[in-house]
Amino acid sequence: MLDLLRVAAVGGVILYHYGFWGPAAHGVPQVAMPFLAPIAQYGFLGVPVFFAISGFVIAYSAEGRTPVGFAIARFSRIYPTFLMCMTLTFVMTLLLGGAHFDVTWRQWLANLGIAAPMLGQHYMDDAYWSLVIEVVFYIWVAAFLALGIFPRRIDTLIVAWLAITFANELTIDAPIFEKLFIADDSGFFAVGLLIYEHYRGRRDTRLYGLLALATGTATFQAVHKLERLGVHIHASFDPRVVAAICIASLGIVFLATRIKSLPLPAALVTAAGGITYPLYLLHLQLGYVILLAVKPDQPPVLWTLSVVTGMVVLAWFVWRFFESSAHRSTREMLTRLAARSGFRVSTKAQRTA
Repeated sequence: MLDLLRVAAVGGVILYHYGFWGPAAHGVPQVAMPFLAPIAQYGFLGVPVFFAISGFVIAYSAEGRTPVGFAIARFSRIYPTFLMCMTLTFVMTLLLGGAHFDVTWRQWLANLGIAAPMLGQHYMDDAYWSLVIEVVFYIWVAAFLALGIFPRRIDTLIVAWLAITFANELTIDAPIFEKLFIADDSGFFAVGLLIYEHYRGRRDTRLYGLLALATGTATFQAVHKLERLGVHIHASFDPRVVAAICIASLGIVFLATRIKSLPLPAALVTAAGGITYPLYLLHLQLGYVILLAVKPDQPPVLWTLSVVTGMVVLAWFVWRFFESSAHRSTREMLTRLAARSGFRVSTKAQRTA
């Protein structure tokens, strides 16, 4: 069921980018289907829903692993596909970007480290900002695994995390705290972590209280973002709609973990979930490069739908013929290297998440 939620989340993000706010081409926003704006403008909430799902999945992935094993699992899962999609976006932008987009080899080199702005370069695709947040989350989890307090002290960690979030958001609102402690999205990750505690069988009052607190924090963070988001894109949002979408989405994530099976072909569900990561990486800049190359004026709906469909097909090819094998070979290589260096990667049976 979480695979289908990923599809819905990435669908919301695509709707946002093609129906409300496309990438800036030399400072000029390119929006493919502006008539969808009243609905599409709320599609940005697909990203924090990903964060909630990530909290659940990372808690699952960390169980039974050492910090080294966890780092290997995460790196092998996200980096090979990122490298493939980032390079493909670079090459196609180099060839077809024309007057709308330009890229450089220096930018490509900086993006090898994902957090390109730290090296003074733009992201190869504006959507990559969320990967940096994910990596920061992974680093914290690995650090707490090394200290032996994750997930054993999960309640204390979440309370401290949310307290830091509110202290920053309601006072100095310092960018360094936002980045270091993921203070703009901590509530969503916390909800995912707590949902995993419930999934494992925990049913105490403290858990439900923390889940309510984390959900409230996530909703507050989404609404709190609107002021900056509105200034950036010169638009207005209804905070009541944002709050309703957040609460409903997090509730659906919770319910999804209680559903054991769906009346759908397992292969279809697996493929749908599998393409979401490469589709997220490819859809924005690469999609617009192609869209504006074939139709440089305001793109009609047919062209837009064709390009989005093409991005889905391309994401399927990346998932089907590259991602699984690259993930497996990278994980095996790093696991052998860790073993030769004397590092344990697992405390019990190895997982693949």
